[in-house]
Formats: sequence, C-alpha cells, structure tokens
Amino acid sequence: QIVHDRQQLIPTMSRIRQNFHADSEAALNDQINLELYAMYLYHGLALHFDRDDVALANFSCYFKENSDEEREHADKFMRYVNKRGGKVVLRTIATPDKVDLSPMESMNAALSLEKKVNESLLKLHAVAGKHNDAHLTDYLEDQFLDEQVEAIKSISCHITNLERNKAGLGEYLFDKHTLS
Repeated sequence: QIVHDRQQLIPTMSRIRQNFHADSEAALNDQINLELYAMYLYHGLALHFDRDDVALANFSCYFKENSDEEREHADKFMRYVNKRGGKVVLRTIATPDKVDLSPMESMNAALSLEKKVNESLLKLHAVAGKHNDAHLTDYLEDQFLDEQVEAIKSISCHITNLERNKAGLGEYLFDKHTLS
C-alpha cells in the first residue's frame, strides 16, 4: 500500500493485519502462482481439444471449466491475502511444457497437477498451523481441501474409464458420453 505525500511515495503497513505471519503470506502467494499456472495449463488443453483436427468438444469444455475454476481459486486467494492485510505478489506464470496431448495424457497431466495443488495446499495449511493462524486453516479446510480430494478422485475415475477404451473411437465415445 502506498500513500501519496507531497510527491513522495511512502510505503505503509496495513492497519488490518493481525496474526498473519509473513510465512503464511509467502505461501499464499506461491499458491496463487500455482493456481494461475493450473488455469494456464487447463486453458491450453481446452484450446487444443477445440481445434478442428482434434474436435473433442466436451474435452474442451471440461478443461475450460477447470481453467475457470482455477482462476476463481487464484482470485479467492488474492482477495484473502488483501482481507488479511497482506500484499499479493504477482509473478511470472510458467509456460506449460506441452498442451497438445491425447485425452489419456491430458487426464494424467491433470491428475498430476491436482495432486501437486493438493500437496501445496497441505503445506500451506501446515504453515498456518505452525503460526497458530486458525482463520487461515479454517479457510483452507472450508474452501479448498475437500474440493481437491474430490477433483483427484474424479480425474482418476476418468483415467480408469479411458483405459477401458481404445484411442480414436473409444476417446470419441468417452467425450460424447462421459464428459457431456
């Protein structure tokens, strides 16, 4: 936060900051960056499946919805940091290695990413617990942890069903009947 005083910029400390440790703030900023990366990866996958030479519309919609959800998570964390009197630090979002993946590869990438996000949330929860930040631990439990477990389970089920199908027609049928 900056206060303008006769052409000088003077940084100020937030008046609302209370029991919000710098380690928690840093971990939240890391989580924001990870959520934005997830949004970026899922958006790339959505665009890939929307291509005319791939044409799996429901895969595209599925990953677009995931992208929107990850952006929403990042927004929630950013508003939370501000609500606690912290400072959001936006950093460069890493470019996904590859988004032109097969349906099976894309679901495996999504599962790996969701596990990474869950692990990061659990580390954030541990940092908050270490600093006796009951508000942050409650926020994570209420807003994110159960949703992550559900997402991991759902993606794993999609992988199981994709394994039952062959590439080509099987993926097309999965797209039409499972993701619709």
